[in-house]
Amino acid sequence: MPELPEVETVMRGMRASLEGHRIISAVVRRPDLRWPLPKDLTKILNGRRIESFRRRGKYIFMRLSGGMSMLLHLGMSGRVTLDASGEVTLHEHVTFTTEEGRCFGLIDPRRFGAIDLVPTKEEDSHRFVSGMGPEPLDPAFTAATLAQSLAGRRAPIKAMLLDQRIVAGLGNIYVCEALFRARIHPATPAGILTMPAIRRLVRAIRAVLTEAIAAGGSSLRDYVQPDGELGYFQHAWRVYGRAGQPCPECPTKGQGADGTDACPGIVRITQSGRSTFFCPRLQTDPAAS
Repeated sequence: MPELPEVETVMRGMRASLEGHRIISAVVRRPDLRWPLPKDLTKILNGRRIESFRRRGKYIFMRLSGGMSMLLHLGMSGRVTLDASGEVTLHEHVTFTTEEGRCFGLIDPRRFGAIDLVPTKEEDSHRFVSGMGPEPLDPAFTAATLAQSLAGRRAPIKAMLLDQRIVAGLGNIYVCEALFRARIHPATPAGILTMPAIRRLVRAIRAVLTEAIAAGGSSLRDYVQPDGELGYFQHAWRVYGRAGQPCPECPTKGQGADGTDACPGIVRITQSGRSTFFCPRLQTDPAAS
């Protein structure tokens, strides 16, 4: 599933291509994706000017004239195309064209995505986003606020960071990468993390997301940018998907400079049905944290 950097990249592509344009035609080719589409979607979109865009977690709000917003979620396999050809692609379920000749298409083979309509002033009350925690790149996301959310929690820190009520938009890839940079074992009970560890974690989350956005996200399976280009951050992964490979920051033969045994390499474990990747030498055992 596209995570925050991928969704941010898609939103920025939509903003650059569509902001300020007026929609002159909209076509809906099926009544539902993961949930039923609004019955009046075509009627609402036609004639509206696209005023601005906003991302919240893994959701995009396209704000329209008249105080209405279209909510977009890419789901597992959804992607957006933006061009001037007007050529319909396989599994393109929703299309609209602007007066300036730009075409938007939502392609979703597995149909786990979603589109909905909501008054712009009520975006934060929409059922998909109303319970979300702070945005990890916003000033409101601090070590103090994260520590407060984690206090007394016995669940593993990996699970807590994937909980959208704790912090919005994080997914499996970037949580694994941030925990590695912060030198925190993914199974560590969240409530026992010290403030220095939480500060490292907040810095690592911000750094990983910022770098991933700059790289256009990570292209994994179906994800491409709206212009058809691949994201490139997967080439910078330090642990994710690297089980059995050497840790990029550990000695691999003999002993390390500190006299300890060399790293056995990146390890994969399963947590709550999800793959977790980490370095057992740098990310210490929970009992030793």
